[in-house]
Amino acid sequence: MDRSWWPAGLRVRLLLAFASLGLTTTAVVAGAGYVQARDVILQQAQDAAVVTLTEQIAQLGPIRSLPPSQADLDAIAAGLANRDDSVIAVYQDRSSSHDQTSAMLPPKLRAKVGGGRVVWQRQSERGRPYLVIGTQLMLDESEGTPRPSGLEVYRVHSLVAEQVSIDRLAGWAWLTGGLSLAFAVLLALLAARGVLRPVRELGEAARRLGDGDLTTRLTVHGSDELAGVARTFNYTAERLERQVGELRRMEADARRFVADVSHELRTPLAAMTAVTDVLDEEAPRLPGDAGRAARMVSQETQNLTQLVTDLIEVTRFDSGTAALNLDDVDVAAAVRATLRGRGWTDRVVTDLPPGTLARIDPRRLDVIMANLVGNALRHGAPPVSVRLRAEPDWIVLSVHDSGPGLDPGVLPRVFDRFYKADSARTRSEGSGLGLAIAWENARLHRAGAHRGGLEAGNDPAGGAVFTLRLPRRCVDPSPPADHRLPADHRLPADHRLPADHRLPADGATR
Repeated sequence: MDRSWWPAGLRVRLLLAFASLGLTTTAVVAGAGYVQARDVILQQAQDAAVVTLTEQIAQLGPIRSLPPSQADLDAIAAGLANRDDSVIAVYQDRSSSHDQTSAMLPPKLRAKVGGGRVVWQRQSERGRPYLVIGTQLMLDESEGTPRPSGLEVYRVHSLVAEQVSIDRLAGWAWLTGGLSLAFAVLLALLAARGVLRPVRELGEAARRLGDGDLTTRLTVHGSDELAGVARTFNYTAERLERQVGELRRMEADARRFVADVSHELRTPLAAMTAVTDVLDEEAPRLPGDAGRAARMVSQETQNLTQLVTDLIEVTRFDSGTAALNLDDVDVAAAVRATLRGRGWTDRVVTDLPPGTLARIDPRRLDVIMANLVGNALRHGAPPVSVRLRAEPDWIVLSVHDSGPGLDPGVLPRVFDRFYKADSARTRSEGSGLGLAIAWENARLHRAGAHRGGLEAGNDPAGGAVFTLRLPRRCVDPSPPADHRLPADHRLPADHRLPADHRLPADGATR
């Protein structure tokens, strides 16, 4: 059943329900009482008028001679009339001449008069109700039982007084209905207040729980269904707090383990790096397999050193201790220094307008650009280009390559840690942390409520595009003293783009 037309608010529904119930109950009770009272009033008036006419006719006595003269008809009508009622005496086609109400006699009623019976019928003329009572007088015969004389008598009894009483009764019924409706609305408001207050408290508590306040609890009042819901909410929140606390403890232990292992590896790696330097010098003079083994050991040692460095950097992000060292930087000069330091100057086309100043961390800008350009050179195709665009509050750096572009199927995970587009490859040159670290470094730059960002997509002309946006006047928030995760930090086990990070629809990752 389609319920789209139902009122959305619970308060409105309660008001409508109580008002409908009050109106229905009042209409049934007042309506039934009104109908019953009206019938009683009319019945009493009718019975009284019939009894009065019957008694008067009994006192009048039987008719002794027929046909009656006009004087007889007028005398009979005058004898039976009173101050409130008029009487019409009718014999065949003649009627009492002093009365002008014979037109008020209904033909159906006249057809039923006969045999000494008393018949009546309610009528209305110009909004004024009246009761017509008719009977036939009996002819007195000395030799036997009286028989019908053909002389008919009709009393016209006004029901205006009874109608006034009925109208007054209807007014009281309407007044009772209005008071009942007001009382029902008042009850609905009180009920809505009693029901909606716990519902609002439950909604507010659920919102705080969803925002991360796992200590949120509801105060339980009474033992009704709403109290049961509050107890269930408190039980759920308590279980969730325990489970999340355990997950956070496990997460902190895992981060600490990675950090400890990474730091412990730095000393032996330093020694291994010194050894590989010697091996690099001797490798050209070593025969065959020995030379290849020396070069392989040197390369893998460099890879391991880079991996340990990246892991240490990741643990700083996760623990909230990563901080910015801000300086006023000529962005174009900083990017050229990055390319020159890695020997990429001849392999990259640049469009870097000079004189673009920004207050950012130059080391982290170097890390971001090295990862983006290195990724383009490894996985894309020449030419690779870097462009700088200055905006009033932002600087925008884009890295283009001329390769096949990003696969749309893997775009949502382009900045995930340890993610590689080709899952079949068990080994590759990179660890899968470069883009993740670049993304974290971009987000670390902020100006007020606005953060830097890194987006990935495809150029319509072909090739992948990575776009870096950094505020021109960054601030360095002090890291938390207890090194806890900030409220908007992502859990490392599920390294996803945050809700406010948007990627082009045609993007992908490699």
